[in-house]
Amino acid sequence: MVFRDESVLGRLIVGLAKWLAIAGGLVLMAMVAMVVVSVVGRALLWIGLRPITGDYELVSVGMGFAIFAFMPWAHLTRGHALVSLVTDSFGQTINNWILVITDTMMLALSAFIAWRLYFGMMDKFAYRETTLLLRFPMGWAYAAGMVGAVIMVVVALYVVGRSLSYALANEAEPKQAGAES
Repeated sequence: MVFRDESVLGRLIVGLAKWLAIAGGLVLMAMVAMVVVSVVGRALLWIGLRPITGDYELVSVGMGFAIFAFMPWAHLTRGHALVSLVTDSFGQTINNWILVITDTMMLALSAFIAWRLYFGMMDKFAYRETTLLLRFPMGWAYAAGMVGAVIMVVVALYVVGRSLSYALANEAEPKQAGAES
């Protein structure tokens, strides 16, 4: 089957989402290190150290990228919140089709977010908006988030295909993450 994680397409999508999440984690760790250095610089002003100029701006840009970088992996591994109080009493067939519906909704939402983020990015570039201290172009900050948003759409499309393939075959999807594993 094409929409299985063991397939060539599945391995490509899993690898793409995994490496993007790793990149988001590296950016997050760099932001933590920068904040520590900046806080130490603020605390030791009396001996001539200084905080990092624009640390708040860099954190906001990095956090935007990191959040969008983690979303595809979370969706692919079903790491998002799952409330199954009612659906646990349903059979496998109904639950499979519920996943198809919710995954389709996630695809629509992901596409909407990427679409709006694209227009926001284009506006930031058109108006040459920058951060206050560093004069970092905000368009590039949006572009960094756009990478994750586009990959999220691709992953969401794959997850819909995967859910549909399991629903049509009336098979249970393998447990991946969270309370299900």
